[in-house]
Order: sequence, then structure tokens, then C-alpha cells
Amino acid sequence: MGVYNEQGAALQEPESRHLLIKEAKAEGPGRRRAAAASSTRGRNRVPPKGANSDAMFMVGGWTRGDPSCSVEQFCPEDNEWRRAAALINCRGGVAVAALDGRIYAAGGEDAIRCYSNVERYNPDTDSWSADVAPLSSPRSGACLVATGGCLFVIGGHDGVAAIDTVERYDPIANAWSKQAPTLTRRTGAAAAVLGGYLYVMGGSDGDSALSSVERYDPVDGTWSMCAHMLSPRENAGCAVYLGHIYVGGGRDELNLELCGLERLNPETMRWTPVKRMRNKRDNMSLVVFNGALLAVGGSDGLTNLKTIEVYCQETNTWRHFGSMKSKHPGGRVAVLC
Repeated sequence: MGVYNEQGAALQEPESRHLLIKEAKAEGPGRRRAAAASSTRGRNRVPPKGANSDAMFMVGGWTRGDPSCSVEQFCPEDNEWRRAAALINCRGGVAVAALDGRIYAAGGEDAIRCYSNVERYNPDTDSWSADVAPLSSPRSGACLVATGGCLFVIGGHDGVAAIDTVERYDPIANAWSKQAPTLTRRTGAAAAVLGGYLYVMGGSDGDSALSSVERYDPVDGTWSMCAHMLSPRENAGCAVYLGHIYVGGGRDELNLELCGLERLNPETMRWTPVKRMRNKRDNMSLVVFNGALLAVGGSDGLTNLKTIEVYCQETNTWRHFGSMKSKHPGGRVAVLC
């Protein structure tokens, strides 16, 4: 079985070096207070069939021109993407995160409205349930991250304006509670957890793309400003990799799609550039899967992409890593470990 290219034709199996995945050892400082949700677990290679492996899902994606909103799972043992159960409500701009072996999809929008409901995916039964408590209000373009056994949803827009609302989900109580709002209203921002802090980067305030960064301390419940990114970015991808926060793609203050990346060193609190991707990718996902950093989907300004790229830290290069079966405009990737 092969990987699918942008036109849907089968590609040859990638060369073995494309599948080699180095051990990813975290380099950033740890904190005793709150555990980071993002994992840098590594494997020596993509596992053989039957071995334990991370599971990667692309969830959602909706536009008037492409309303399919399918869900796909990557199966490394066969090196292909397979269809999974679709969301109950088709939508784009959905916020996606993994918690306790389940995938949560919050908010989003279609041609009619923004959503406040939250769905949960069970990979054991390949089914979505709607028994999760809804957000306090409808929103699309929000961030959703897991830390300390809970979910945090940050920002987004309510169909009229960007918002600064932050909510915390307790899966035991099945309830959302309001937290301290962000210092800046943000929609289409990127978020990650590292060293016990929750970082929120870029996005748009409703008028233009932002380069500002702030972080939340869940212990004292406060937000503080951090060093700005090198470039304003809205709808960027974000992941924690090798002890750094990587942010890439998106679009800038001129609404131009970006292929550049940058990373934050938590010890120096400085942003430095990373090798550009092969494609411009607005509304992309940046994820760590089996120890490798992947750039998935997005739009290059002309078409929505199915392609995937993998980053090699040793050579500071990007390589083609096949394609999904479908396009997912406004969809997001979640990884179950």
C-alpha cells in the first residue's frame, strides 16, 4: 500500500531514511508544578505492524467549496491514511486536542453558525459522542490544549469579534469553568504547553496578524507577556519538539501565506528561525508523531493541501512525507500516545 500524492495517485514507498525517527530528548527546563501535555517521545523508526505506536488523526475541515469534513487516521504499519468516523457536526475552525486516550473537538463553524458544542472520539469504538459539556459560548478559531489532566480552550471568535475568553474543562466533573482571560484578544492563535506553562502565540486581534506571545501559569492563574515572535502569524501550526516550541506557517499581516518557521528556547526566551518548509501552509497543523516533527495540510493560497512534510533536525531540512486521502480546510491534527 502506498502514500497518496496531491492528485490521489499512489506513490512508491518512501526511502528508509525518510522513515527513520531519532530519539527526541527534551532539552528545556522542567518545573515541579504542572506537567507539560506535549510529548517528545521518540521511536527509532516507524514501528512494524502490530507494535505499539502513536496514533495520528486529522479531524474536521469545512468550507463552502469543500464541505466533506472527514476524519482520517494515519496507519504507519501500512504507511497510509484511512477514513475514521466523521464528526457529528461538520465544521471548520475546530479546536482539537487529545486527553486520556480520547480526542476532543471543540467549537468551530459552518456556513450558518459558530458552535459551542464539544465532541469526544473513542478510538476503540471509532465513534464520536456528544455527551461532553458545551463551552460557555459559541466560538471558532480557538486553541485547545491539555495540561494537568484538564483541557484549556483559549480565544477564538464568536462570529463577530475576536475574544479573550479562557475556559478549563474538568473531565471528571464534565464541566467548563472560566479562567483568567488572555491579555490580548486572539483568534487563529497557536498554543502549546512546555515546562508547566501554557503559551499562546500570534493569531489575529480581528484586524491584523499578531506576533505577540503570552504565557499562563496554572498555579497562580495569571498571564504574562513573553518575547514576540519574529513574524506575525495567524492560523499557524505549533508543536513542542526537542524542548523547544516550534511555530510555523500561517499567514502574516499582509494576508500572505507563510512557509517559514521559528522556535522558542525556553531557557533564553529567544525566538530563532528554522529552515523553511517546501510549501506555504496557512491553517496547517504542526505535530510530533513517533518522535518526528510533521507539517500537515494547510493552504498555499491557491489550493488546500493534502501533503505532509517531515523535518530533519540534524540536517535542518524538510522532506516530503506523503499525503492524506482528503483535504481538510480548517481541520486540525491530534496525536494519541
